[in-house]
Amino acid sequence: MVHGVTARLEVAHLSKSYGAQRAVDDLSFDVPAGTIFGLLGRNGAGKSTTFSCILGLTRATSGTAAVDGAPVDVRTLERIAYIPEVPAVYGWLTGQEHIAFWRRLYARFDTALARDLAERFDLDLRKRARALSKGNKTVLALVLAFAQRADLLILDEPSSGLDPVMQRELLTLIIEAGAEGTTIVFSSHAIGQVERAAERIGIMGKGRLLLEGDLDTLRAGHKIVEATYPGTPDVASLSGRRGVDELVVDGALVRVRTSEYPDGAVRALQEQGPSSLRILDLSLEELFMQTIAAPPALRTN
Repeated sequence: MVHGVTARLEVAHLSKSYGAQRAVDDLSFDVPAGTIFGLLGRNGAGKSTTFSCILGLTRATSGTAAVDGAPVDVRTLERIAYIPEVPAVYGWLTGQEHIAFWRRLYARFDTALARDLAERFDLDLRKRARALSKGNKTVLALVLAFAQRADLLILDEPSSGLDPVMQRELLTLIIEAGAEGTTIVFSSHAIGQVERAAERIGIMGKGRLLLEGDLDTLRAGHKIVEATYPGTPDVASLSGRRGVDELVVDGALVRVRTSEYPDGAVRALQEQGPSSLRILDLSLEELFMQTIAAPPALRTN
């Protein structure tokens, strides 16, 4: 099992420019101690640059990052484990040699835990890293990171290259570590994984933070109202009504997305005489798609 001392991450007005291009634009968010925070965004949204700036691997143009109020520097880095999008392992070293090396680098590195995790992921520690598959190189990096017993884990697309079984094992490991108090910040294109593991989320677009907060609260603030009809509903009378942010019609099924006035959407659908009606929370995937792009007011399948 993994255990870390709780650590709070605070990012304030972080920006990074490359000439006229802003890769990260005035980014601020707070990850409370012991929280699992999922960062979502399309390719090029600025997630990796954000992580790099937080860790000081890339010099930010402006803004700050702090762990428990202390700037992230050489002393703070002892408390942080980081896996970049392309795992940093040494091709000429075996897994066992990596473990011996990491044990010298990090005071809290747990050799027994590293070996347990390697067995859990079915990783052959006798092989040199260059002989490992892409997925197993990622597994080796994960084993080393979690065995650091860091207070804060920053994982950039940690499931990249992993097969479905390994992805499930990694997700379980993240959830276990979070339950024991480790603060975890991770990015992923697998929205279902973020939805299962994260307590708070941030959604980035073009370097800016578009949405951030407690996942359950964010989802509960957006509703889906679904209704089925015995006949053909009058779509024209539904479109544009208060509470109807998006309207999707698929045969006898009408689906309304609403963010501020669910009662209005319910009344509009009830006026058409539905045979059934139900109210659902928005899924994280739907919330993500809604956040990164304004959907059309009416879509018919």
